[in-house]
Amino acid sequence: MSIFKATAVAPSTCDSTATICSGENCLAPSSDFNGILSLVLSTVLTIMLAMVMFSMGCTVDANKLWGHIKKPWGITIGFLCQFGIMPFTAFALSLAFNVLPVQAVVIIIMGCCPGGSGSNIICYWLDGDMDLSISMTACSSIMAMGMMPLCLLIYTSVWTSSDSIQIPYDSIGITLVALLIPIGVGMYVKRRWPHVAKKILKVGSIAGFGLIIIIAVVGGVLYQSSWTIAPSLWIIGTIYPFIGFGLGFLMARFTGQPWDRCRTIALETGFQNSQLCSTIVQLSFSPDELEVMFAFPLIYSIFQLVVAVMSVGGEYLTDRDMNMEAQFYGPLINN
Repeated sequence: MSIFKATAVAPSTCDSTATICSGENCLAPSSDFNGILSLVLSTVLTIMLAMVMFSMGCTVDANKLWGHIKKPWGITIGFLCQFGIMPFTAFALSLAFNVLPVQAVVIIIMGCCPGGSGSNIICYWLDGDMDLSISMTACSSIMAMGMMPLCLLIYTSVWTSSDSIQIPYDSIGITLVALLIPIGVGMYVKRRWPHVAKKILKVGSIAGFGLIIIIAVVGGVLYQSSWTIAPSLWIIGTIYPFIGFGLGFLMARFTGQPWDRCRTIALETGFQNSQLCSTIVQLSFSPDELEVMFAFPLIYSIFQLVVAVMSVGGEYLTDRDMNMEAQFYGPLINN
């Protein structure tokens, strides 16, 4: 489809944006409203995410964070889940459902992406180990610079050449900056003004949960034309997050990690950076190929949000039942 549209105007009054004028016909570039809107929303959401991560930094204890880095047992388990279990699961699902080659590639790209910042927000709501969560997110983003090309080389060679997939290292770098700097500032605020940090955390935790929902809704609205895809992609996008969370949790329990770290490792395994996946596929594939594959990162992000909401809801109900039991049985025990 041509990117230009014809408009009939007088030669002497041709629009200033027109690129070609011939007789009574002017060719002017078509509106790129969606592209501009996408850029504006992306910028706003990035700023909001940095503010949320600043509030998450107000929960981090520098000594505990350094302890995870010095004895990286949890980080190592997370690394094995992130770049071992998730890419292999993507490969197995692609073979099991016999999807198209370009669809298999996008599934594997999603499986090779590092953890997203959303896992840090949900980890807070699930009473996970925030220090471990943030250290795992940062480390997985750094290690993705080398592990993503390696995993893509191993798993996509069945369908395509890994050289055709462009990894946006600048986007990974921006993600790291948007993660580490706000968290560092939040840690400083917690150390200097702990009472202020608690207030910031209350507001930021609610805003962060809302931000995850906003990102999913905005993605669905902006790219609603991409929703007509094969049922197999819908099925994979639905079950893949559940498999990631479940295998991450089992791996952590198998290695003897405490419950809070099991929840954290499960979140870091299942929560993928779907925005990074979308960027990679837009850089690497033609518009015709994008039509049959682009919706998958959106589907995955929606269902990883579903898992998160179910987990937070389950945690809330469990805590409420325990508090009710304590109120009911506490006086009986004391008597």
